[in-house]
Amino acid sequence: MNDSLPSSGTLRQAAALVEASPQAELVLSPELTILACSDGYPRSLGRTRQGIIGQSIRTVFAGEAALGTLIASLETVCRTGRPHRVVLTGWASERAAPAAAVNMPVLGEQGTVKWLLHSMESVGESRSTDGEHSRMAAALEAAEARLRSVLQTVPDAMVIIDEQGRIESLSTTAERLFDYPLAEAAGQNVSLLMPSPDRENHDAYLKRYLATGERRIIGIGRIVVGRRKDGTTFPIHLTVGELRFAERHYFTGFIRDLTEQQLTENRLKELQSEVTHMSRYTALGEMASTLAHEINQPLTAISNYLKGCQRLLAGVDSAAVPVLRDALGKAADQALRAGQIIRRLREFVARGESEPRAESLAKLIEDASTLALIGARENGVSVSFRLDPGVELVFADRIQIQQVLVNLIRNAIESMADMPGDRRLEVATTASGQAVEIAVSDTGPGLAPEIARHLFQPFMTTKRKGMGLGLSICRTIVEAHGGKIWVEDRAGGGTIFRFTLRSVREETSTHGG
Repeated sequence: MNDSLPSSGTLRQAAALVEASPQAELVLSPELTILACSDGYPRSLGRTRQGIIGQSIRTVFAGEAALGTLIASLETVCRTGRPHRVVLTGWASERAAPAAAVNMPVLGEQGTVKWLLHSMESVGESRSTDGEHSRMAAALEAAEARLRSVLQTVPDAMVIIDEQGRIESLSTTAERLFDYPLAEAAGQNVSLLMPSPDRENHDAYLKRYLATGERRIIGIGRIVVGRRKDGTTFPIHLTVGELRFAERHYFTGFIRDLTEQQLTENRLKELQSEVTHMSRYTALGEMASTLAHEINQPLTAISNYLKGCQRLLAGVDSAAVPVLRDALGKAADQALRAGQIIRRLREFVARGESEPRAESLAKLIEDASTLALIGARENGVSVSFRLDPGVELVFADRIQIQQVLVNLIRNAIESMADMPGDRRLEVATTASGQAVEIAVSDTGPGLAPEIARHLFQPFMTTKRKGMGLGLSICRTIVEAHGGKIWVEDRAGGGTIFRFTLRSVREETSTHGG
């Protein structure tokens, strides 16, 4: 079989042109293997078209007296890259009169002969058919040029291989992706672009498919691993297409590099993990602080009642009084001790582990939105950002402020879930004196006044399954950053949550003074 066949798309067009021709014509490889033919030649030989395709012209026309002359003409075309015409006497036995063989090259991208168009005609009719052959050769060259253009401009990497797994063509993107120029990769096994174990098993996969016809990847995209020239590997999405022509198989692989996508997904998972961890930590702290405040009140009352009982015992004359007074004193001491423990717990929770520093506000909003807006498009929510170009850096703990933004954005999306009509969410930033104001607005149903007054208190929620800690946590975080948070009605319906952060300019001037 031929090792340097033309690309499948161009070969199909060439075959269609040749097969439709009333002349005796062949398409040959540079090694003079017959790739396609018209019906004229097989009839003159008493054979079928399928019987000569894939055979060497030396074999098909063995015994012809003028075979050497024809081969010399074809080799001249391969060597010079220019058309050549030669008269053959007694060609194909049935022809009594001399005939002219017109051999024309089709050139590849580098100017080398990719294949040849060979036709036979009587000497008298050669002039009338020269124009037809020129048009046919021009059409074939145009088809080849179109394929080259596709390979040079297609955004995904393309690799074309034959049924032996040998690389025939690489797109420009594929050359860059795998770091192999076409001149180096052409003719080599495509396993060159694969790591182990696929590298060793690919030929077996190909043979199994050719033998059984069972598809496991053809027409089905999947994620695999590619291998560059330097041995490094990277994730790719591979889709394989198949073309059959003249009992041969050609396969085209469409490859998309997933490196950046995978890095983004990993970063998103890390960011989500950080925010989730901080959210749980802060929720636990908020709950502990609230419980500490609530428990401290009954503990104080218990201590006061115990002290009152001790005063009442002072007027009682009984042998048991000292024992009772001692027991009441110890109980009061333990109540006070419990109160001190609770107060220390509140102080610890209030301090937290915040690490504020200069952060890009635009980046904070981008990362938080990436997490919070998952599913927004499916819910019919249109999202817009209106960021003040004069606002760059804020003094903030990155994870905590992202937690605030995620909470507010998700609340906005959930509030519009059951709303008919327009669903819009906007995140905006504006400079406000020495601070920066961030606003998250929605076109939801809004808030009732009695709800809005207590919205930032612990365990206050408008959700059926909510714990009522989200906005309380937001307030705790914002106030710990020296800012404030509030809610107001949006003109035209909906809600706007606003909060402020200190700008880096303020922090710098404060420390510099």
